[in-house]
Amino acid sequence: MITLYTWTTPNGRKASIALEEMGLPYEVKAVNIGQGEQFKAEFLAVSPNNKIPAIVDHGAAGGPLSIFESGAILLYLAERSGTLLPTDAAGRARVLEWLFWQVGGPGPMFGQLFYFAVRAPEKLPAAIGRFQDESVRLLGVMEKRLETAPYLGGESYSIADIATYPWVSAAIGLIRRTAGDALKPTPGIDRWLAELAARPAVQRGMAVPATG
Repeated sequence: MITLYTWTTPNGRKASIALEEMGLPYEVKAVNIGQGEQFKAEFLAVSPNNKIPAIVDHGAAGGPLSIFESGAILLYLAERSGTLLPTDAAGRARVLEWLFWQVGGPGPMFGQLFYFAVRAPEKLPAAIGRFQDESVRLLGVMEKRLETAPYLGGESYSIADIATYPWVSAAIGLIRRTAGDALKPTPGIDRWLAELAARPAVQRGMAVPATG
């Protein structure tokens, strides 16, 4: 059994989608980051960086294993399940480069755009413009990839797609509103979003944790 510590954010939903896609048994412990639960001692023992998601694999060799950071979690789960990550060197490298692209690019850039354009009490044009421009650039990189391949890692759906989907599905509407004509049409991304949104495991993972 795997315990998933998570909340209703794009990063959190990466892990729940992966667990659903891989068919691994798991239980959910909601960590309400709006109420500061990420700073509780129980959670810090699993995730010392006080960020969700985090997991504890109670069936790991050598005893329970805790893992934090969404990219590390996805890689671990793929290797544990033997799914959603190619075994050949070239295919594996292609998936991992797009996984790390998401972790270092769309995740932080889209998140900062949301903060400065929506949440910040003072709207700073320089900050909004900086993160808007980078978000548009990143979507352009993604669009070029999806014009030539069905998935980010190539011909097969993988953890790279799982990592990227929650962020793009959450942010693309905001980016279109703030960027206007600076964001060119994205038929490849639109096709990819629709395909992933139709997957039952993605739908179940996006509903974790249940908070209603």
